[in-house]
Amino acid sequence: MPRPSHKQPTNAELEILQVLWQRGQATVREVLTELSQAREIGYTTVLKLMQIMADKGLVLRDASVRPQVYKSTRTEKQTKKQLTGEFLERLFDGSPGKLVMQALSSRRTSPKDLAQIRELLDRL
Repeated sequence: MPRPSHKQPTNAELEILQVLWQRGQATVREVLTELSQAREIGYTTVLKLMQIMADKGLVLRDASVRPQVYKSTRTEKQTKKQLTGEFLERLFDGSPGKLVMQALSSRRTSPKDLAQIRELLDRL
């Protein structure tokens, strides 16, 4: 089974990426402001995380402006596709069917969601 890439974002990094995907680009202070609405977090923590993310290639930093501006190197869709693929391989032996069966059996699925799943299956 292949090991996940070291460039896989952590949960905290995913929170930052969510802000960057919504805004397009942002400074550390802007990301801090967004994240602070949900939980207490410090400026230096956000700064350090974003520096690590830049080193991992998850974000680009524009150092030509002050304050520095960050943006994601990948779209939300690309990141979700990568993470889903890694999750599928690690937990379900690469079987989408096993993943879907587990998801559907783990909690009640709304009729609307079931209709969307049926529509997707019909298209495939």
